[in-house]
Amino acid sequence: MAGTAAAGTEADDRAGRVRGRRIGVVVAVLTTIVLVFFARRIATDWPHVLDGSVPDDDLAEKYVASPWLAYGHMVPGVVYLLGAPLQLSRRFRSRHYVLHRRLGRVLLGCALLSGVLAVVLGFVFAWGGRTESFATLVFGSWFVLCLVLAFRAIRSGRVPDHRRWMVRAFAVGLGVATIRLWVGVFTGIQLGLLGMTDEPMPARSTFGVAFWLGLGMHVAAAEWWLRRTPDLDG
Repeated sequence: MAGTAAAGTEADDRAGRVRGRRIGVVVAVLTTIVLVFFARRIATDWPHVLDGSVPDDDLAEKYVASPWLAYGHMVPGVVYLLGAPLQLSRRFRSRHYVLHRRLGRVLLGCALLSGVLAVVLGFVFAWGGRTESFATLVFGSWFVLCLVLAFRAIRSGRVPDHRRWMVRAFAVGLGVATIRLWVGVFTGIQLGLLGMTDEPMPARSTFGVAFWLGLGMHVAAAEWWLRRTPDLDG
């Protein structure tokens, strides 16, 4: 019986490691998508910001008109997305606990700033209309709430609760990449199947829908993963 139990535990550990590697690959791919679009945003916006010109793209025009607001959201958000996987890594926490705590304070500040400004941008930069604005209000507020509850939990010594709320927050933050994937899907449909080429890509009507689909998928995926991983004490 003891041997059977040990074999079962070893099998569970192997399955956990495989699942962790798969999640790591997904996180790396989605983070890369965010970085690519961030780099494209900089390349598109800053020549116009520096010379005071107005871009032809009406979406880019919004970023150029309010660069401090736009990049006040994006830069801290990118810093958070790059650092959060380290914070969620059991190996990093166990080997570098002091650094984990110090980095956590920095990343929490970046995430809160990015999340609050995301809600503001959802109304100021609402290229996708009310659908986009409502999505950023709902998911941006959820992101900030997760961060606040994570902070309260760790201050109270409830480490597993802290990690669960941080997983939820990170899932929403990483949803920015999946929004871009949905935008690409809708753009492909618009170009390939419908033959619509008379308005900027993607269509405004689908831009907000991409927000709901991308962020909603990540909220659901986080809850699914947390239910399959009841023990986050380690």
